[in-house]
Amino acid sequence: MSQQSSSIGARMAGIWPMLIIIALALNLRPIVTSHGPLLESIRQSTGLGLQSASLLTVLPMLCMGVFALLLPRIGRWLSEGGWVLFGLLAIAVACGWRFWLEDGASLVVTALVAGIGVAVVQSLAPGVVKRWYTHKVPLGMGLYSAALMGGGGLAAVVSPLVARASGHWQAGLGIWLLPAVLALLCWRLRPRDGVSTAAAPPQLNCLRNRRAWLLAAYFGLANGGYASMVAWLPLYAQSLGWSAADSGELIGLMTLLQVCAALCVPLLCRGRVDRRPWLLLAVGLQLIGFSGLLFWPEPGLVVWVALIGYGLGSCFALTLTLTLDHLEGPAMAGVLAAFVQGVGFVITALVPYLAGLLHDLAGSFAASWGLILVTLVAMLMVTGRFAPQGYAQAMAEIAAPRR
Repeated sequence: MSQQSSSIGARMAGIWPMLIIIALALNLRPIVTSHGPLLESIRQSTGLGLQSASLLTVLPMLCMGVFALLLPRIGRWLSEGGWVLFGLLAIAVACGWRFWLEDGASLVVTALVAGIGVAVVQSLAPGVVKRWYTHKVPLGMGLYSAALMGGGGLAAVVSPLVARASGHWQAGLGIWLLPAVLALLCWRLRPRDGVSTAAAPPQLNCLRNRRAWLLAAYFGLANGGYASMVAWLPLYAQSLGWSAADSGELIGLMTLLQVCAALCVPLLCRGRVDRRPWLLLAVGLQLIGFSGLLFWPEPGLVVWVALIGYGLGSCFALTLTLTLDHLEGPAMAGVLAAFVQGVGFVITALVPYLAGLLHDLAGSFAASWGLILVTLVAMLMVTGRFAPQGYAQAMAEIAAPRR
């Protein structure tokens, strides 16, 4: 009996960190995706213009970038555990506030507050995954990525249903307080691995390292397509005659394919250290999908969205895994990942804003999808540079003391 109990305990000890990572990741995208299907109702109620409404996506993405860059400098103010708690509390406060919103300015402020919380948790999560899954990084990042994308898709599907049932769009946005509270409880019960004290993170010369900048730009462009889709796909579908709920289900379909792709990444990467073939496939699928949106939207909208979803899901998991591959130590890899996400999400935030601006200038989404195609071609052109045998040389000077 004691052997059976110890066996169950060992299994739970292995499963519990996975559940905590999933709980954290589920909270990192609802703040970005929940408002898309409700955007027309929100704009009619608050008077937000299209460019102001884009801030609901742009501000969280911008926060993900700026605060990821600041965290290595301010990280010593709190322990890792304290920062994650702060981030989850910010998300919970913002979502709770949304239950009582009446005006567009307050809605934009909640996007800013939640964006700060998401930025903090998202910056620290890859380092936690690297530490808890030292020898299974693709598996850990696949689970993390799948849960992150799943939370975004769930929000796009559930938010309009809650809004319709309650009669208030505020409830559709505020309901995401519940998973934030659940994640807070899970994080409080996390395994204690001796790395939760407040300590100065490793000092890396990311600003002077070309590979760090290349990884950041690649990550930013990879997520630019996602940010544009969650910001504008529901409105685009509604312009083609889809209802709010159906347009939200399109985001749900995209996310379902993203989750499938993220879960497939560990299988694709098993026994292989070269990520380039799978990155080329992921970018190629998106090229086909966005070309479909641009040239043949009506007949195959579902097909194009599915292809884009699978490509985006593969890209997100692979780009983070690629970043972590460049350095061995979890702490150093975590700092590099924070830099890559920091610069990357600043780039990501610009893409949907520019896509919305192009829509206003051209009067259609054709120019917006054309912009994404240009970014995908740029990604294809640099993918070949990520040869594994070049990692050591590319990172040779990154740990040198700063002058």
